[in-house]
Amino acid sequence: MICVISKKLIDLGVLVLRQHNSRRNFKPHISIRFRDNYGDLRMFSIDTTRTMAKHSCPDAYLITHAHSDHHGKSAMISSNSVCSEKTAIALEIRYDRRYAGSIFRLGDEIDVGKVKVKTFPTEHTSGATAFYWENDVGTRILVTGDIKDAGKLPPCDVLITEANYGDPEDPSCHFVDDFEGMKYALFKHEPVAFGAYEFGKAQRAVKLIREFGYDGAIHMDARTKTLTQRMLEDAGDLEGLSSGENDGVFIVAPWNLGRLPLDMKKYVLSCRMDYPYPIIKISDHLDACGLENMVRKLNPEVTLIYHPGGYRPSKFSKHLNSIGIDSISIDQIGNVLSNEFI
Repeated sequence: MICVISKKLIDLGVLVLRQHNSRRNFKPHISIRFRDNYGDLRMFSIDTTRTMAKHSCPDAYLITHAHSDHHGKSAMISSNSVCSEKTAIALEIRYDRRYAGSIFRLGDEIDVGKVKVKTFPTEHTSGATAFYWENDVGTRILVTGDIKDAGKLPPCDVLITEANYGDPEDPSCHFVDDFEGMKYALFKHEPVAFGAYEFGKAQRAVKLIREFGYDGAIHMDARTKTLTQRMLEDAGDLEGLSSGENDGVFIVAPWNLGRLPLDMKKYVLSCRMDYPYPIIKISDHLDACGLENMVRKLNPEVTLIYHPGGYRPSKFSKHLNSIGIDSISIDQIGNVLSNEFI
């Protein structure tokens, strides 16, 4: 059974649905049904786990980037997976398994079955991709994944996007990157350690540190070092974490800062406030105002909020509706069983 939630989407030739997994729980995120320019039905599943082999698979698993909450670890072993070259490299390094799908250079137009799909950078992580295509009635569909910079994204009719910081009523969802604070910490204290996730934030931290003019060694664990060397062309001198080493700059996961020497100055690069260390606000996302401005600029007829889990998709969707922008959140989406595709 499919629950129709938006006549406007149906008029645009787009069906948004969620599937059940083998335990009859919702699979993460969503799938899109539409007809291609030849009139054939297509389904693209977005940032979700793969379908069991005994059931019909989507035409493509679109992987926007390699963070675990976008489920590339599952989709990457399907030949129907689609992602950028750097996303594929990051998936293989992070999960120690071979990427089995198709890859592209970010910015290319690609063929996914019979569908012409354009790709755009979102600057959330190295290789992070927005996907854009048109269906048989000319509806322009844009899937962004997580976004740091929407400047290169095209206008669309159906926007499928995130709301990590999409609660306008939450002060923590309003921020400006504190580059000066990070630069001050870098040159005021040495040794100094920055807490940053191994993929995405760690590479951004290295890029910023080099742009600030620091050319010394940056210490990090082996996998973060490998990811950074593969993602950045000008990462500079990267060193491992050696026992007793306490000179220079360190980048480790926030939860590993406590393993470094007690007298080392430590910060977390984040907009979250629940860490036991000083916070320097450096985010890989747009804040609430940035997300709203992006939607206004892209001017879709319908905006679908599909990420993250929890209440923020609903909050951001309700906010958009309150200012006259037609929006739906993932919690409002109907579903079909995994073997009952239309």
